[in-house]
Amino acid sequence: MDFSEMQSNTLSSLLVLLLPFIYISYHLIRRTLSKKKPTTHGLKAHPLLGHLPAFLKNRHRFLDWSTELIVGSPEMRMGFWIPGMRTGIVTGNPADVEHVLRANFANYPKGEHAIAMLEDFLGHGLFNSDGEQWLWQRKNASLEFSKRSLRRFIVDVVQAEVADRLLPLLRRAGGDAGDVLDLQDVLERFAFDTICMVAFGHDPCCLADGGVLAEAKSDFMRKFGEAEDLIVGRFLDPVEVSWKIKKWLNVGTERRLRKAIADIHGFAMDIVRARRQSASVEDRDDVLSRFVASEEHSDEVLRDIVLSFLIAGRETTSSALTWFFWLVSSRPDVVARIADEVRAVRESTGTRPGEAFGFDALRDMHYLHAALTESMRLYPPVPIDSQSCAADDTLPDGTHVGAGWSVTYSAYAMGRLAAIWGEDCAEYRPERWLGEDGAFRPESPFRFTVFHAGPRMCLGKEMAYVQMKSIVASVIEEFVVDVAGKDAASGVPEHVLSVTLRMKGGLPVQVNKRMVPGI
Repeated sequence: MDFSEMQSNTLSSLLVLLLPFIYISYHLIRRTLSKKKPTTHGLKAHPLLGHLPAFLKNRHRFLDWSTELIVGSPEMRMGFWIPGMRTGIVTGNPADVEHVLRANFANYPKGEHAIAMLEDFLGHGLFNSDGEQWLWQRKNASLEFSKRSLRRFIVDVVQAEVADRLLPLLRRAGGDAGDVLDLQDVLERFAFDTICMVAFGHDPCCLADGGVLAEAKSDFMRKFGEAEDLIVGRFLDPVEVSWKIKKWLNVGTERRLRKAIADIHGFAMDIVRARRQSASVEDRDDVLSRFVASEEHSDEVLRDIVLSFLIAGRETTSSALTWFFWLVSSRPDVVARIADEVRAVRESTGTRPGEAFGFDALRDMHYLHAALTESMRLYPPVPIDSQSCAADDTLPDGTHVGAGWSVTYSAYAMGRLAAIWGEDCAEYRPERWLGEDGAFRPESPFRFTVFHAGPRMCLGKEMAYVQMKSIVASVIEEFVVDVAGKDAASGVPEHVLSVTLRMKGGLPVQVNKRMVPGI
């Protein structure tokens, strides 16, 4: 056999061996190319760096930036990739939201990535767990929230905080001409007092009895807020390894976070252990006592459950109310309709101004319910939420989502989409939530995602409305609240993206007594 024949046989053998590889590679490449990739309208990708430069440039205005891209996208979403770090989508498309939160719920858990970021703070509580660990906590919490005794306890706590602390504070401020009050700070103190009482029966007295505003917040509230802000910093850092390095070296923000978490955990554990030793645990109505009474959980599990409730309730209602009072400060027509409705409820229930509003009375305030809901549409307390894609998936329009990708839905962007709310989507118009009979008309939770949707729908939705309506009805019935320094050129206040959508610098207001209550 000559050399040329040997060479020909060798090439033939190699070709036979390579044919399966070529065939498989061809089909893999064809399948990859045929997948519909997420679009990136208006978002420029750089070689090797992907979208990292754009994320770094817009990190300080992530909500507005991502909303601009989503509003400008025909698909109502933006895709992104940062090589070696993150790939995913941010969407405002209701079809995407329903797919992720309901239709294919099992494929979109919180994910190891998010859980790892929160684990040292929240452990594996209800809001930082997946699978069976999440399911048993969800079932137990759902059972407790369905009990009339807990609902009555929450209403009692809120009414006491309104009557004994909030209203006396506003009366004191209204009596001092020109006195300016940071309403956001007041509402955050109110919310922290009430959620601590509901979660574990502890009163931190952030608002003191008799309307006295303590110079310093409780140390527990301050530490909790600091930990929340530092945790959010982890999520907003596009270079994920940076916070891990700081944590390993115990320097900078991670050093501060470790100290804050240690103090929070120590405080919470002291309460858990004291409650275990309490002989009256079965006579108490707070969430911790209910779980302690079952004698099924370790101290650490109880601590994580309590902290999950705190993070869910600490700033959500205060954020919603801060933006609400800012919005209605320039809408006297809305305030007048709320005042009229409150007065009508007083007449129908036979109660007098200053008396606590009962659960049924609050439920009858449809216009107030609409006014609060419309405010949250534009300024959702939790503006974005993320899930993780467990296995390769396809969105309803055929767009590919890869395993391990983050899928974030933006309630903030959705409230600004004409495709969902019409051309007047930027307007504050409570009437869009009312039927012809004047009754509140709810929307699909996949279009109005403020209280999440699907199996993870917020358990505290009804109680959040009870708290917000109690505060607004009581305040508007007795006071006129004016935003200090507000003028036509002031524009929308700058926001701070923490766990919730907070107003940068607070909300300075002047409070004055109404000449005639309810008018």
